[in-house]
Amino acid sequence: MASEIFTPDYRNVLDVLNNRRPARLPLYEHAIDPPFITKVINRELHLQGNSDADYEEYYRTISKFWMDMTYDSFAYEAAICEILPGHGAINGGMAGPIQTRADFDRYPFDEFPELFWKTYTPHLEAIRKILPPGMKVWGGCGYGIFETSEDLVGFENLAVMQYLDPDLFADLYRRVGDLFATLWTEMVRRYSDIFVFFRMGDDIGFKTSTFFEPDVIRQHLIPQYQRVINIVHGADKKFLLHSCGNIFSVMDDLIKAGINAKHSNEDQIAAFDEWIRLYSSRIGLMGGIDVNDLCLNSYDDIFKMVKEKGARYRKSAGGFGLGSGNSIAGYIPVEGFMAMVDAAKAIRREEM
Repeated sequence: MASEIFTPDYRNVLDVLNNRRPARLPLYEHAIDPPFITKVINRELHLQGNSDADYEEYYRTISKFWMDMTYDSFAYEAAICEILPGHGAINGGMAGPIQTRADFDRYPFDEFPELFWKTYTPHLEAIRKILPPGMKVWGGCGYGIFETSEDLVGFENLAVMQYLDPDLFADLYRRVGDLFATLWTEMVRRYSDIFVFFRMGDDIGFKTSTFFEPDVIRQHLIPQYQRVINIVHGADKKFLLHSCGNIFSVMDDLIKAGINAKHSNEDQIAAFDEWIRLYSSRIGLMGGIDVNDLCLNSYDDIFKMVKEKGARYRKSAGGFGLGSGNSIAGYIPVEGFMAMVDAAKAIRREEM
C-alpha cells in the first residue's frame, strides 16, 4: 500500500473533464475489480449481509483502497444489464429475450426502473455516507445503449434484425433510449452530489472498426447518447464516454453530441499519442497505458515506460488522467498495477 500521505481532491479529475491540465496528475480507471482488490489487501472483499452497516463497510473498504492507491475518486456503476429480465445474451452463446415484435411489446420496460432503484439505492446511499473528504465517485448507470441492446437481443441476432426487421431495430433503440432517459434523469436528480462526473460505458467497436456501420451508429445510437448527455449537462455535470475498439469513424459525431472526455485505448489500434493529436484540443482523455504492458512486463520496465509516457502525455494533452487503457481485472499482476501507480507518484514528485 502507499506509504506517502495522500489527500484526495476530486477537482483534479474534474479538470480533465473540463479539458484543463490538473494541478496534480490524476489516476483514472474504468474499474478495479473486487478480485484484484482482494489480491492487494489480502482479504476477501464482498458484502457480508444486507444491512446499511454491511453496505457502508463494503464501500468504506473500497474507497480506502482507491485512496491508498492515490486516486482522487473511485468508480461506481449501477449495472443495468446485470438485472435486466432475461439477462445473459451480452455474454454470448444465447439469444436475448427480444427476438420478435411480440417479444418487444411484452417486455417489461416500464417495470424495470422500480427494480433498478430497489437494487441499487442501498449501494448509492452507502457511498454517500462513507465518502472520504475530497473524494467522489465517477460512473452512474452502468452499461450503455448498445450493450443493453446486445443483452436484449444478442449481437448476431441484432445484426440480422437491422436488415430483416428494420422497424423493430429502430424501435428497440428508441425504447432503450427512453429507458436510459428515465434512469439517468433520476440518477442525476438523486445523486449528483456524490459524482464528480457521470460516465457511460458502451463498447461499440473492436480492433479494426465499429461493430455496426458508422451510419447505423449515427442514426440509432448517437441520438440516444445525446439524450443522456443533455440530462447530464442540464445538471451542470460533465460526461465521459468509455468505449473500447476502433471508433475513430464516429468520434467527431460523439464530440458533437457533447462528450467531455473519452476513455479506453489499445496500442494495437492506435498509439495514445494519436488520440492526443486528434482530439486533445476538444476533449479530455483518460488512460494511455496498454493493459498488455501491465500484464506482460516487469515492474521496472513498466515503471520506466509509464513514467516516460505519463510525463509526455501530461505535457501534450490538455486534460489528461493516467491509467490503463481499459480496466484492472482480477488477472492483472499486482506488480504491474503498482508499477503504474508508483510511476504516477514519481511524476507528481518531480513536478513539486
